[in-house]
Amino acid sequence: MVGKEPFVNFLRHETKKNVLVRFILVFAVFLIYFFISIISYGGNGILIAFLTWSIFVFGTPIADAGFLLDFPMRLITGIRMIYSEMIVWAIAISLNVYSLFFFSQIYEKTVLLRLLKTILLNPFPYWAIIILSLAGTFLSIYFGDELIDVAKHKDREKYRKHKNKYGIIALLFLISLIEVFIIISLVT
Repeated sequence: MVGKEPFVNFLRHETKKNVLVRFILVFAVFLIYFFISIISYGGNGILIAFLTWSIFVFGTPIADAGFLLDFPMRLITGIRMIYSEMIVWAIAISLNVYSLFFFSQIYEKTVLLRLLKTILLNPFPYWAIIILSLAGTFLSIYFGDELIDVAKHKDREKYRKHKNKYGIIALLFLISLIEVFIIISLVT
């Protein structure tokens, strides 16, 4: 028994199998990026990899980066992912505050980190992306918890009830992201 869920259910139930496959894919992508960063940037590669991870916490309306911590914590402790995602956001915020104060030059190493620095240091209008990502992330984690709680997709009541809200958040996020890229391209 892992946490409150027998691991064998992650192989039997279609919803849990989807969650497990998603975790394996996200974890593999992160590991590959992590090692490429270390090879490319030496000791700075570790911080670059984790700051890049934080971009996906702050900058996407799905719980992809946070899922790396949320899912194992759910399996081990049984704590719902919606609560562990709060810890993920606290880690991402702390990591960036620390890095901005003590290693601000690291943000110049990659295009994604330069974009992250621009977003973090310019609340208006760029924090709209973070706010929409926050809303979308917590809604997607809410759905993710439901995937672990049920055995079949047809039993996903929370998803059916809130999928339109999630679609609106995703659309607003996409519009905001396009506007940010337009503003950044005009400024640079």
